[in-house]
Amino acid sequence: MQSKKNLHLLLLLASIAIGTALRFTQLTLKSPWTDEFATLVFSLGNSFHTVPLDQAISLETLLKPLQLDPDDGGGAVTRHLFAEDHHPPLYFLLAHWWMKLFPTSAVETFQGTSLLWAARSLPALLGVVSIPAMYGLGWLAFRSRLVAQLAAAMMAVSPYGIYLAQEARHYTLGILWVIASLCCLVVAVQHLQRRTPLPIRVVLCWIVVNSLGIATHYFFILTLCAEAIVLLGFCLLQSSWIERLGKFLPIPHFPFPIPPSHWWRIALVATGTLVGCLVWLPVLQSSYDPQMTQWIRGSDRTFLTTISPIFQALAAWITMISLLPVEASSLLVVLASGAVMIGFFIWAVPIFYRGIKIQGENPETRLVIGILVGFVLGAIALFFGITYIFDTDLTRGARYNFVYFPSIILLVAAALAVSWNDLGQDKSSHKYTISQKRRAVAIIWLMGLFSGITVVSNLGYQKYYRPDLLVPMIQQTSPVSVLIATTHNTLVQTGELMGIAWEFKGSANLQALPLNPQFLLAHQDQYRCEGTACQASTTLDQTLAQLSRPLDVWLVNFNAPVKDMPNCFAEDSSQYQILVDGYDYRMYHCLTDDFLGKGKKIKKATED
Repeated sequence: MQSKKNLHLLLLLASIAIGTALRFTQLTLKSPWTDEFATLVFSLGNSFHTVPLDQAISLETLLKPLQLDPDDGGGAVTRHLFAEDHHPPLYFLLAHWWMKLFPTSAVETFQGTSLLWAARSLPALLGVVSIPAMYGLGWLAFRSRLVAQLAAAMMAVSPYGIYLAQEARHYTLGILWVIASLCCLVVAVQHLQRRTPLPIRVVLCWIVVNSLGIATHYFFILTLCAEAIVLLGFCLLQSSWIERLGKFLPIPHFPFPIPPSHWWRIALVATGTLVGCLVWLPVLQSSYDPQMTQWIRGSDRTFLTTISPIFQALAAWITMISLLPVEASSLLVVLASGAVMIGFFIWAVPIFYRGIKIQGENPETRLVIGILVGFVLGAIALFFGITYIFDTDLTRGARYNFVYFPSIILLVAAALAVSWNDLGQDKSSHKYTISQKRRAVAIIWLMGLFSGITVVSNLGYQKYYRPDLLVPMIQQTSPVSVLIATTHNTLVQTGELMGIAWEFKGSANLQALPLNPQFLLAHQDQYRCEGTACQASTTLDQTLAQLSRPLDVWLVNFNAPVKDMPNCFAEDSSQYQILVDGYDYRMYHCLTDDFLGKGKKIKKATED
């Protein structure tokens, strides 16, 4: 017995070691993007409002909010966050205290990208903690060390989990709260099945966990709603028609009515959680800016926009288990990776289905399978309901699936445990032997490991913005001074330019330019402006009139009309343009009067 315990401890430590290596490998390889800049700025106790608008600014001025002020405390974090963003403060406060653990001199400079490492190391560490947390959830739910070990092993190599752990955002902390809340849900339903009251300590723990989850991310409310769906379903399980339905689905049935007093404990949890939600309502109302969520708002309903949420959701579910280099630069590698992934899931899905079905038929595990399946289906229904009813496409952000991601991993682990132990049926009725089925479990885990390597190698789950592709092109194309301009509406656009400035700052070729690049955030109240009365267009003209020539102007995500700029002409985009994720750009050459004649000749040549 002691040797078995030691073996399980070693296996768990091995999963933690592998998960740690994957999450911390090349942690700063990918360029930070606008959401991560929001984490950096607010966690440092700074504000985006210190970046000047409607004027040309230097690279140092644009990146100034990324400097740590040792005198700033948690009050500055919450003050700026509530005034400029729409997220709750818990993670930002933790990140603020975490980053203060690093030497100030290291944080204030970009040597070794120490600032980015400091910001991403916290979610990476929380991602590591989720591995033993999944072990605990697996043991609590199934009372099986095998299921617990498989849950920890799959969490360790999940490409989706690694992707979230390498983001300087709050999602791995949210995952921990989801795991903890699911633990409380499992305990509650088990007490309901035994017709025993839920202990007060569990009630209080559940309320605290749910409140902390909401204080981490408002979408944790979707987790709570999915749990409410599960509890409502089990409340209906005493009906006779549910008992008949249970012959076809893994739905447990309670043979005797549950005393109403036991439900009062659940109602107390719901009341406490509701209070934990309502305390943030005034903050959300005062800080909510519809422009910040414009990217998930629906547009004109077409056939493509109607079916795209389905495929976006499928892509997110697949990457929880497998993700090969589908974002590689080689088309052959992309096609081969896609073909292997399709073949893998055609082979693996029957294994998952059979395992869950057998676990659902097992009287000892039928209850927890019903909880997990009901929770996942409830969460998915909420996602699609919000997408199609409220015209807000939550499936566009794969990261939002953190609200039910742990339950998917646990279901996969439960299914694989069947293949490992060959539970529930006579061996003679199986197509494969036990050794072959264990080999299948190993293949599925190895696919996860290779997928995790894909993510850390930047061949999968690449960032939404790729300034690392845009900046080298600017450096190669523009031999003169550069102005990079964008229209400004919210802090999102500031983050977009910060990404470009970050790449310039870290580029070894920065001195190749005669002058450091300048940046322009031309503010306009609406995200996109059309017509002749656009403030951003006027600001661009006024700024250009104040800058010396020759000058190359790069308009990046400039959502306003461009007027005829004196002595400026557009470069033929076919000579330099490549697609860059997150950045739509145009380049103009602005010349002095002495070079105007030459410029006209160049323009005529490009038109011809």
